[in-house]
Amino acid sequence: MHTLVIYDITEDKTRNKIAEVCKDYGLKRIQWSAFMGKLSINRREELHLKLVQTLKDKSGDIQLYPICSKDMNLKKEIKNE
Repeated sequence: MHTLVIYDITEDKTRNKIAEVCKDYGLKRIQWSAFMGKLSINRREELHLKLVQTLKDKSGDIQLYPICSKDMNLKKEIKNE
């Protein structure tokens, strides 16, 4: 199952740590503060705990969304460069 992680964190150091955790779990950056990739339920729970641990008592909002393959097949993307 795919996992979407989005976050809003103002402190640069903490934001960079969160991004590194996402990369460590094999997630790919899809927007500046958004990562996506395939994770099992156990790996998603592990990621959740790691993100909680990384954020600690710092100000921020991190959201994890599981997305099934059926919904991923409906995904549309518009990209101009």
